[in-house]
Amino acid sequence: MPTADPLPRAFYDRPVRAVARDLLGRVVRHTSPEGPVAVRLTEVEAYAGAHDPGSHAFRGRTPRNAVMFGEPGHVYVYFTYGMHWCMNLVCGPPGKPFAVLLRAGEVVDGHDLARVRRPSARAARDLARGPARLTVALGVDKRYDGADATDPSSALVVLPGPARRPARGSVRSGPRVGVAGAGAARPWRYWLDGDPTVSAYRPAVSRRRPVAASGTLDPSSLPGEPQRGATAP
Repeated sequence: MPTADPLPRAFYDRPVRAVARDLLGRVVRHTSPEGPVAVRLTEVEAYAGAHDPGSHAFRGRTPRNAVMFGEPGHVYVYFTYGMHWCMNLVCGPPGKPFAVLLRAGEVVDGHDLARVRRPSARAARDLARGPARLTVALGVDKRYDGADATDPSSALVVLPGPARRPARGSVRSGPRVGVAGAGAARPWRYWLDGDPTVSAYRPAVSRRRPVAASGTLDPSSLPGEPQRGATAP
């Protein structure tokens, strides 16, 4: 795959929804000791911090989401449901915790390594079809939380991708996956229409917590982490 300079910081220092749309067709590349894997992005979601009930940063800064409050162009990686890593790209000016979740893409380089990492994938389109599958295929985990994706020397960068950008009419938008409550209806999920690597849409499912015979909440029913959204940063 031809090399190129990563997207500059100014690319991310813009409104989060504009960045999200413009990330479609860009290429995320991770170079590890095992070799490089690159993924062309086909599906993303925008999250707007304190203005967005679906965002991890809606209630303010925590040790977990601290990267979101820093410079644009950095990577925010978080663990969800006790088993999956998800990768986001921080947008907007420092102090404004906006981010774009990378939901799906097409592996365009390092296919053999991606298949080793994703042996359960039934077809090439499934290698990075979903946010957790994408990070597994790339080999991205908590070690890359805070990585600077604009630094040419970084092992994890975002490249401009093909010179021909996706046609405006090929970009679709709709509600985000797994986001419930006040942010559920916002059409901030963006994808390339007709691309086979785009993940299936699943709305949030309301879960009623079981109540013990005494009428109090049964502690054994509590989930491992808040269920505001399966993949919301």
